[in-house]
Amino acid sequence: MTPTVTALRERKGGRVAVELDGKPWRVLPVDAVVRATLSVGRELDRAKARELARELRRAGALAAAKRSLAASDRSRHEMERRLARAGHSAAAREEAIRALERAGLLDDCRVAEARAERLARRGYGDAAIRADLQRRLVPADAAADAVAALEPELDRARRSVTGQSVTPALIRRLSSRGFSRETLEEVASAFAQDA
Repeated sequence: MTPTVTALRERKGGRVAVELDGKPWRVLPVDAVVRATLSVGRELDRAKARELARELRRAGALAAAKRSLAASDRSRHEMERRLARAGHSAAAREEAIRALERAGLLDDCRVAEARAERLARRGYGDAAIRADLQRRLVPADAAADAVAALEPELDRARRSVTGQSVTPALIRRLSSRGFSRETLEEVASAFAQDA
């Protein structure tokens, strides 16, 4: 005999308690219940159970993605990798990612621009910024646009050495922070002209 949904009771936190044949069954996310079209009087046959399981997987992937975004902004590929490592199915991952993109919560260009700006303010050169964006799986075109929108690397390097003696150690420090050879040569030559 196929069980029948006899009650749906709303709970706190976007959850619904489901009763089958008059007995408590499970507490499920409300969006999974709605998307699976569970309703009182509806039988929970095999097809409906599969649909509900699919919706629960999707809801789980979306919840995991939202938790991940609460900790830090992420690129689409980085989110895909995190959800895959967490064991979410490909279909659930893709649907969760599309939902976040539609809501504007997942945006590679925004991630690239914000991260590039943050690193530039902290005194990093273009090469280090590009490498960081690549590690974060930001698409190459979004990374290139973000770096191109920054204040010129030479200006950032000059500002970071203002009031300091340009020594070989300072040049090495700038080099380790990803400033290009051309920028380092320009900073050193400008100092030599001022001396």
